[in-house]
Amino acid sequence: MNTKKRVVVGLSGGVDSSVAASLLLDQGYEVIGMFMKNWHDETVTISNECPWMEDSTDAMLVAEKLGIPFQAIDLSEEYKERIVDYMFAEYSAGRTPNPDILCNREIKFDIFLKAAQKLKADFVATGHYCQKDTIEKDGTEVHRLIAGEDNNKDQSYFLCQLDQAQLSKALFPIGHLQKSEVRAIAKERDLITADKKDSQGLCFIGKVKLPDFLQQQLKPKKGEIKVVPEDLAIYQNQTIPEGEPETWPKEALDAICIPTHYSPDQGKKIGEHNGAHYFTVGQRKGLNVGGTGKPLFVIHTDTKDNIIYTGLGEDHPGLMRKGLFVKTEDIHWVRNDLKLAIGESAKYLARIRYRQPLSGATLIMKENGLYVIFDQAQKGIASGQFVAWYRDDETIGSGTIC
Repeated sequence: MNTKKRVVVGLSGGVDSSVAASLLLDQGYEVIGMFMKNWHDETVTISNECPWMEDSTDAMLVAEKLGIPFQAIDLSEEYKERIVDYMFAEYSAGRTPNPDILCNREIKFDIFLKAAQKLKADFVATGHYCQKDTIEKDGTEVHRLIAGEDNNKDQSYFLCQLDQAQLSKALFPIGHLQKSEVRAIAKERDLITADKKDSQGLCFIGKVKLPDFLQQQLKPKKGEIKVVPEDLAIYQNQTIPEGEPETWPKEALDAICIPTHYSPDQGKKIGEHNGAHYFTVGQRKGLNVGGTGKPLFVIHTDTKDNIIYTGLGEDHPGLMRKGLFVKTEDIHWVRNDLKLAIGESAKYLARIRYRQPLSGATLIMKENGLYVIFDQAQKGIASGQFVAWYRDDETIGSGTIC
């Protein structure tokens, strides 16, 4: 009787997932390779670069080389519904989505996981640079999501929305390796993906230019670019209160953490744009406004009135903020056992974007949600993006920034 554990690997046609599959065979698992096809519309791929077709072929050739069964699964309907529609809705509302985090939560570790379980899989595996271990706490198994060993490639941020049930089924076979070691293993094992460039496209769609992708549904629309002075009265009351964090009044926290909403009379016109929904907070490129002396940054996008508000210089108070807010329904604890109760606070390390160095932060739980106050002001905190908090190299929780 075969007692081998069965693992379905998401073979993307890249070097990381290829080596992940190979290492699982070394570890004695029964391995099945599966390629996810998430997109059909060729009009938004860059014509001279390979879209999903080449990736699918490479994934199949790797499976052949490793002698494992292979199949492709079409998830384009679910992907459109859960990722693409969400992206368009977020950009239309002037928020900045993170499709990669959603793709892991909604596609790879949900739809894909369910498809793998139909094949009687015990686990699913991916080529993510992160690690998992399992501890026992109060008689219960707790799965910990740990940063990848390669600091340059650590992808734990992209997995910050996974829950305990999803982690219990997940394997990350290359998380303890450096990227250079992964490439060396692929070369040594003669895998076709050994020298293949890392994909820079949207998660699993292929090589897609984001503006082209957005322009499919979000049509260009001329509007004003306004520059906001840094001595605006609204910036004056953003000071950290005295005393213990749990005693800080909600009004003071709101002033620091809730994004500023600007009105047209708070800035003067400095140029024009083709649609506020194409821009994001912190953006510098693409504004096409010259002669300002200091660089110009987006500090707010108003998609309703189609106005982009900007600030001059990297230290503009509209760009550099000390805090952010996550509504109660948008808070996610990877470690449920460490959940903060209302009125509690805790010190963690946090980041608001992939590969950003971790920064000290105080988390304060109130009735309406979670306030995150950073030790150092953060540049370009964007609504719709995710904040993730860590203890050392373990991801404890995350949330969508209000």
